[in-house]
Amino acid sequence: MPGVFSAINTRLQGTLIGKDLQSLAKDLPEGKVILQEGWVESKEVPQTESYIKGKYDLLVQKPDGTHTLVDLKISAPAGDKIEKYKTQLGAYKFALENPTHGEPINITQLGLLIFFPDKVSFEGNEAILHFPPKWLEVPIDEEGFMSFAKGLNDLLCGPAPAESNNCKWCQYRHVGETLSHLQEETEQGDLPF
Repeated sequence: MPGVFSAINTRLQGTLIGKDLQSLAKDLPEGKVILQEGWVESKEVPQTESYIKGKYDLLVQKPDGTHTLVDLKISAPAGDKIEKYKTQLGAYKFALENPTHGEPINITQLGLLIFFPDKVSFEGNEAILHFPPKWLEVPIDEEGFMSFAKGLNDLLCGPAPAESNNCKWCQYRHVGETLSHLQEETEQGDLPF
């Protein structure tokens, strides 16, 4: 991610800790942001040899004691993002509810909190970008996540797919071999002294 987006993302997330999302905008879900950029590691996903490990963006505690898992994005708030990030949020939900260590956290809502600049103003010696927050609810799809996890596990545990000359991943797979053979040739060549 370009540095400017990382800087904006970190500053946005850091200022949200302890705030109710509805204090940002009335159309956001109710709940207080309690954790930022939390690491998760899950137990094995059932019927696989795989587990989830990663870092979510925001955890929000709802008034009823359950939690909303939020992925913060700096991009245009298009509806296609729901499908694009549904599996990622589903994986973090599974990890938070089935942690390797610590107590499970009940996740009852998933969503994308999207910021995209819509105007700029100038005050004093500063340019101020206005990023109105937009909420995209992501449906919880535990069955879809489990199906994805099983398919991924089958792929990772199964035989490698057949190679193809026009497959970029296949070409990339052999870059290390090519570089190491070049190194061997240099090592076996004439000594420079």
